[in-house]
Amino acid sequence: MVATPIQLQLQTGRLRYCSPSTAPRGRFAAARVMASAKLGVRVERNPPESRLSELGVRQWPKWGCEQSKFPWTYSAKETCYLLQGKVKVYPEGEEGFVEIAAGDLVVFPKGMSCTWDVAEAVDKHYKFE
Repeated sequence: MVATPIQLQLQTGRLRYCSPSTAPRGRFAAARVMASAKLGVRVERNPPESRLSELGVRQWPKWGCEQSKFPWTYSAKETCYLLQGKVKVYPEGEEGFVEIAAGDLVVFPKGMSCTWDVAEAVDKHYKFE
């Protein structure tokens, strides 16, 4: 099963579903965020700077790695923002992968085990909850 992008509207710091017919238009269209959830991983593609500021992303610690492949288990929920790079994440016990790249705001659930296949060197801000 492949999740397709859904339209979401940023409202007071929370995302809520809105159908294409009820999505904001005109001057508020920039508030739209394209997001998808696949295999337990939520990805917001190119969120606006206002969203990143609201979350305090630029103050989060940074981490990076070169092209590589390694297993990882999330002992806590992680939210990260990729500044550069391209990665295929293969959740354990699932068919398929989630591809993330520069400009993506990503949430990995607590307890998820996966393999990171880093195609292009990664530089990211991250926060564990």
